[in-house]
Amino acid sequence: MTTAAVLLHFKPAAHEGLLRAHDHDRDEFIALARAANYQVAGLVSVAKRRLQLRHCVGSGKSEEIKQCLQAAQAKTLIVSHSLSPLQSYYLQQESAATVVDRSALILEIFARRARSHEGKLQVELAQLEYMSTRLVRSWSHLERQKGGIGVRGGPGEKQVETDRRLLRQRINKLRAQLRKIKSRRHVSRRLRSRRGVFSIALVGYTNAGKTSLFNRLTKAQARTADALFATLDPTIRRLWSGPGAEIVISDTVGFIKDLPSSLLAAFNATLLEVSEADLLLHVVDDSDDMRHEHCNKVQLVLEDIGAASIPQLLINNKIDLSGAPPAVKRNNRGEVCSIAVSAYTGAGLDAVRQVLTAHCQQAIPGVKQAMSL
Repeated sequence: MTTAAVLLHFKPAAHEGLLRAHDHDRDEFIALARAANYQVAGLVSVAKRRLQLRHCVGSGKSEEIKQCLQAAQAKTLIVSHSLSPLQSYYLQQESAATVVDRSALILEIFARRARSHEGKLQVELAQLEYMSTRLVRSWSHLERQKGGIGVRGGPGEKQVETDRRLLRQRINKLRAQLRKIKSRRHVSRRLRSRRGVFSIALVGYTNAGKTSLFNRLTKAQARTADALFATLDPTIRRLWSGPGAEIVISDTVGFIKDLPSSLLAAFNATLLEVSEADLLLHVVDDSDDMRHEHCNKVQLVLEDIGAASIPQLLINNKIDLSGAPPAVKRNNRGEVCSIAVSAYTGAGLDAVRQVLTAHCQQAIPGVKQAMSL
């Protein structure tokens, strides 16, 4: 069941000349709202400016938002930017609607898409940490005192303090569970390293086709969809590339612009597959006009998780849509730096397998001799 919502989108000022980026950001914002099962009942755009401490829109724009909500009979306002608890509180008071900022919207999508036990734990942790900063403002009706036994209104712990304490206990429990998961991943990683297993991780902007490429390379049947964040739970499969070579490849969550930091922290156990990989396959949608900007966003996330120094191979996917031919590009040293492929048709994938095998031969001693027997 969908929920009607009005979108509040912050666009760049006219003098910035970023119309193409603005159109993409707006379309991506609408796609995020729909991925969270919201029905877009209206869109209000406001020129991007430095947000004030309390108010993110002026009085005139606030009145426009209220009218749009009333006309659409919507009670939810979704904002394209992440807001502080204070900004969210005042916007909710001014609009008389439930305010969902960008961070909360992405968290909703993750909560809907998580399937594994680990994924659900990670999403719950991120949600609780997000909620903890908004507890006082959102739950101001709980500011009453809990008195002792047989005492009405006597001194005691405020209800909101009780809820904050319970919230903190749950967060600590989730962190402990995820630390155990991370520890198990460390052990598995060490065992693979001792056996001479070459580890590859797929990274890229959301909806670039990572899972489709993963299925093609490993003959897996992971869920794919033309949607944002279709894959949340990490999947690891073996990639056969000849005798003597053992390669494992992992499919991970896609990145996006302004990914909430709480999600990166919560998904630390999952992203360990990225930060400890021997090679990263950076998958890019070759048909996307914003692909260069998306590459930069992915690099920023890789820096945040400590994976920027890991060797990367650029995979320009979806050439069946862009019209580009399958191709292998090399740098000045003769090393393969990018491969143009189509995970949909399979074009160019043989070249990917050959390059991955070559990387495995160079990285793991003894593999090259074994493969030549």
